[in-house]
Amino acid sequence: MTITYKSQVRAFPTATPAQATEHFRHRLSVETDCADVYFDMKHDLLDYVIIDTRSPEAYQRSHVPHAINLPTARITAETLKEYAPDTLFVVYCWGPGCNGAHKAALKLSELGYAVKEMLGGIEYWEDRERYPIVRG
Repeated sequence: MTITYKSQVRAFPTATPAQATEHFRHRLSVETDCADVYFDMKHDLLDYVIIDTRSPEAYQRSHVPHAINLPTARITAETLKEYAPDTLFVVYCWGPGCNGAHKAALKLSELGYAVKEMLGGIEYWEDRERYPIVRG
């Protein structure tokens, strides 16, 4: 018996270049990464608020410099009242296996704020890229 395999890559039709352009443009409108945030830090370009969405205990162990700790459950209109409506927030959580940043980004956007997720979270920031962290 002969087994015939079909390409898993081609199982769905390929997007046109115009569709791919729109898709990736959209992803970049809601995502950033550790390298981009670190670049901005090094060049004094932080014109946004970085939010560590993990628990206060995890934040105390290590966090991205300049990040504030605001777990998702505490994201409310009241806790954000000091921020202008045009504030951009960059959120992160533990890492790729955690959807805490997605939940925080959803709450922020529902409250009317612009938001991007920092892909990789603290795992990529600290362990993979070895960028500086703050303890305590």
